[in-house]
Amino acid sequence: MCLAIPVCITEIVDDEHALASSGGVIREINTALVDDLSVGDYVILHVGYALSRLDQAEAERTLAAMSGGGVLEASA
Repeated sequence: MCLAIPVCITEIVDDEHALASSGGVIREINTALVDDLSVGDYVILHVGYALSRLDQAEAERTLAAMSGGGVLEASA
């Protein structure tokens, strides 16, 4: 099963990389596929690549559904 998850951009590293947070875990991601990202933006992350931007409300609904369904651990 392939899984893409919403993450929040916490820092822009350069034109093609950023730091992103999900569930308290921060990782460097490739942002080459999404233009004009800013700190605080949410993106869909799959295998290390940001695929598309989404709004905060949709990201929160998706994360809640994934946690409720046992796909992700609930964050503290």
